[in-house]
Amino acid sequence: MQIDGMGTNWRHKAFHDVCWKNLGDSGFPDRIAWMKAAAKTRPWMDLDRVGIYGGSAGGQSAMRALLAHGDFYDAAVADCGCHDNRMDKIWWNEAWMGWPIGPHYAEQSNVTQAHKLTGKLFLIVGEVDQNVDPASTYKVVDALSKADKDFEYLVIPGQGHGAAGTPYARRRQADFFVRHLLGVASRHE
Repeated sequence: MQIDGMGTNWRHKAFHDVCWKNLGDSGFPDRIAWMKAAAKTRPWMDLDRVGIYGGSAGGQSAMRALLAHGDFYDAAVADCGCHDNRMDKIWWNEAWMGWPIGPHYAEQSNVTQAHKLTGKLFLIVGEVDQNVDPASTYKVVDALSKADKDFEYLVIPGQGHGAAGTPYARRRQADFFVRHLLGVASRHE
């Protein structure tokens, strides 16, 4: 399912401002509340096994789901995530995080919050991404390693932004969710 939580754009200013200097929110409180309410009338929704995926800012948010809401989300795939807004293209970040760079940038960074990881994480990055610097994902990998956190990691050689859209990466994502949400071994293992 897909819903717009508080903080998304194209609505009134109070709705939009939820994410001002607070990109880590990503509308998660609204999304979680919606899923819990929907599950009450939809018995096929299994909230004991919830996965999330996204690319670019959505990749940042997918990882953030496990950092900030690991009690709800179980598995995440983060593709080409801009995990630290201090190192992404400044024009986009200033629109949401303001200027100058202050402590709120570190608070919203998946790099500085990596030690809080719970759940299963799969990071995908394109080797030659020209939209979000791959170093953002590399810094997350370094922080997760230093925090002794388990995760999966895939670099797609020769690919740019949205590397998870390649046939190989799409299969790996599907296998990841099947293994970690359904508990079934991949047909490729």
